[in-house]
Amino acid sequence: MGVNSVTALLEHAPEKIVRGWISKSSKRIEKIHENLLKIGVAVELADERALDRRAAGVRHQGVIVEFQATEPLRLADLQTLLEPLPHPLILVLDGITDPHNLGACMRSAAAAGAVAVVVPRDRAASLTPVTRRAAAGAAELIPLVAVTNLARALAALAEQGIWRVGLAGQGETSLYAADLAGPLALVVGSEERGLRRLTREHCDQLVRIPMAGSIESLNVSVAAGIALFEALRIRAA
Repeated sequence: MGVNSVTALLEHAPEKIVRGWISKSSKRIEKIHENLLKIGVAVELADERALDRRAAGVRHQGVIVEFQATEPLRLADLQTLLEPLPHPLILVLDGITDPHNLGACMRSAAAAGAVAVVVPRDRAASLTPVTRRAAAGAAELIPLVAVTNLARALAALAEQGIWRVGLAGQGETSLYAADLAGPLALVVGSEERGLRRLTREHCDQLVRIPMAGSIESLNVSVAAGIALFEALRIRAA
């Protein structure tokens, strides 16, 4: 749902689109309509109220498509994915329950060249329509890995040579002084609780994001984005 999400899906996974619904006209929606028809997708013209009912509360901007969604991977799938990669970058999210934040984190992870986003299977946000819209197409670009036990998943990553760096306000080392150049998992906790105890214990290093103002914490997607792009900067150098 939404112009950016549907446009990204058309660009990166058009073969997954099954059908579409379009309401109001604009240049961007007309282009989407044209591209859907080019790939043989049936498009139905619908009024705003019909789209509102179909969207079930999610903001749709006048365009909705049905598609064959990518399902979350398992830990074993991630381990297989990592085997041929010399210096993978992974984002691990501990207890993120807001689907908007998960979508924004997935978008940043994809933009920074991460190979996967890892989340707990239970008591955490998953790939809902809200998540996919917030990810603006990134949900089809970067795998989401849902694990039953995050601490065990971090231990398994360590066995594959992944250095695990957790973001924590109490970290003694600045993010900008950390070694982020090799195989790396950046671990970010929720705004309310931060990293859980077992998650902290399975990190090789805890780092903090230096802040000059009086605010004590950042939105989780902002913090994840800062850490991801600092890792990208170091790797590019």
